[in-house]
Amino acid sequence: MKGRGCWETASVRSFCSSGCLNKFKKDDSGDDDDEATSPSDKSELHHTIKNLSLKLDDLSTCNDLIAKHGAALQRSLNELDSLKIPSESSEKVKVVNERATLFRITSNAMINACRDFLELAESHSRKWQRALQYERERRIHLEETIEQLAKQHNSLERAFRSAPGRSNNPTKSFSEGSFLTPKEEDSEEDEDTEYFDAMEDSTSFITVITEPNEDRKAEGETEAVSVDEWTTTDNVLDSASFGSKAPPTVKRRSRIPNKPNYSLNLWSIMKNCIGRELSKIPMPVNFNEPLSMLQRLTEDLEYHHLLDKAVNCTNSVEQMCLVAAFSMSSYSTTVHRIAKPFNPMLGETFELDRLDDMGLRSLCEQVSHHPPSAAHYVSSKNGWSLWQEITISSKFRGKYLSIMPLGAIHLEFQASGNHYVWRKSTSTVHNIIVGKLWIDQTGDIEIVNHKTKDRCQMKFLPYSYFSKETARKVTGVVSDSQGKAHYVLSGSWDEQMECAKVVHSSPSSPNLDGKQKTVYQTLPAKLLWKKYPLPENAENMYYFSELALTLNEHEEGVAPTDSRLRPDQRLMEKGQWDEANVEKQRLEEKQRLSRRRRLEANARGNSLNADEAEKEAEVYSPLWFEKRLDPLTGETACVYKGGYWEAKERQDWHMCPNIF
Repeated sequence: MKGRGCWETASVRSFCSSGCLNKFKKDDSGDDDDEATSPSDKSELHHTIKNLSLKLDDLSTCNDLIAKHGAALQRSLNELDSLKIPSESSEKVKVVNERATLFRITSNAMINACRDFLELAESHSRKWQRALQYERERRIHLEETIEQLAKQHNSLERAFRSAPGRSNNPTKSFSEGSFLTPKEEDSEEDEDTEYFDAMEDSTSFITVITEPNEDRKAEGETEAVSVDEWTTTDNVLDSASFGSKAPPTVKRRSRIPNKPNYSLNLWSIMKNCIGRELSKIPMPVNFNEPLSMLQRLTEDLEYHHLLDKAVNCTNSVEQMCLVAAFSMSSYSTTVHRIAKPFNPMLGETFELDRLDDMGLRSLCEQVSHHPPSAAHYVSSKNGWSLWQEITISSKFRGKYLSIMPLGAIHLEFQASGNHYVWRKSTSTVHNIIVGKLWIDQTGDIEIVNHKTKDRCQMKFLPYSYFSKETARKVTGVVSDSQGKAHYVLSGSWDEQMECAKVVHSSPSSPNLDGKQKTVYQTLPAKLLWKKYPLPENAENMYYFSELALTLNEHEEGVAPTDSRLRPDQRLMEKGQWDEANVEKQRLEEKQRLSRRRRLEANARGNSLNADEAEKEAEVYSPLWFEKRLDPLTGETACVYKGGYWEAKERQDWHMCPNIF
């Protein structure tokens, strides 16, 4: 009996220590999505389930043996019970009897649990096999559809070129719908074009690129220059991503102190919150980066040269391409920036006076604290101005946090009068509870030129582990007031954006759902924008860009409400986080005290009840901005009313509140 018990124990350990469970978890995790439907993986999955079944049979055998020997053990104990033995020994036998019964019950429960596990594993694996097979069939069908579309376009192009009476002028404008080349290259013209498959309710595309013939590359390149209308002499869209930087008259810093290696002790945070009101709980600077939200808003101007380039565009749809690239470029700094900026104090400002090297002046002011809202105005000496009021709305959804910037962004070019309006996309911070934090940008952006009615529809594709799309992909279409597409945009919001001129569009065959898509035939894409490389040692400097490193640099002559003068932010930048937490708590308490004073003053002066007085206390009159009705959006927003730069010239800041 002892020998059998050892064998039973060895069988159970063999099951527990086998790699079958680990193999199954690997197959079920979806980590190898690309290979999940291959015959080798299917064979491995069946082999794993077979091994699990064999182990279950071993457990069933163990169960039978345990039941058999357990019953024999119990009979022996009952026989001992019937013998006349001393009462002390009888008690011990009774205890042994109870333990044997518990052992049998536990063993049976273990066997039943293992059987349930195997049944669940089998049903789950079947479900995943069906899902993977379905996705594989869809992918095959999509590839066949794309191939069919490419063949149809090839035949259409050949038929068009062979049609009688067509023009042989190779320099005819593409905007007129012609796609003509010298006769000797008719059979190969389509090899240098791209095809974008555009969904009706989405601006995502599938691109089919055919390889050009090796023996005609050089000749094709020369020919493309002669027929491509948008490579005109002004080259407005060419090399748009490389902005020339004028040498600054003021030397800017290129680094800040390294981020200290502070471990985030959640208990040290929680114990300071016991017994306190939720609104009075100070969030430590451990979650922050040493910049305010006003400075982060100013970072949108890093690629201002795109707008400087757009000033020279005489074609409004070409200008729209550059505006779209600028709107997307503002997200490139967020990919590694998982820390939150400091929430500005009410009345806090931030100026960026960079006429010398950037050719612009920017001013931000925190105009509301509940909800947090900031107004921003930029004027450029190159002939454009930008303004916005952004209110941050956030929702915590368990595993992730959605951050939704509310408010319209306005951009106007003085010479042409083109006035563009768009809104920001949603930012999502993932793995809030557990895991490594990462940020994604999702949603649709529509940019409208309210003068010409040109539009750009951009789509930020959400990241999916199972998606075959490039991570952080953005697609878009630029169309005129008649809805005719002129350019297709593609890229990723953290790296670059390209645009391709549309020369022909046609509807495709309906898909399985009965929906019809539009196929855009385009010229080869050109680079509009490319992200600047991060400075050396950026990983130890909060992943700040070259511009971000200069934003909190101390400057003389700024307003006393400027973010550079905020003491807790400055202490954090220097690495003195404990002192920064103390200072941050002091500033927040000072802001609450200021609000209470406004509340009391309103209650005394206006004879209001408590609720009305509280509403009045929340109404704050900005110093440099004023509320106006936006005629284009129909919303009320804060617009710059002037006076700041004149006050700076005089160094007259008597009107500024004492917030620090």
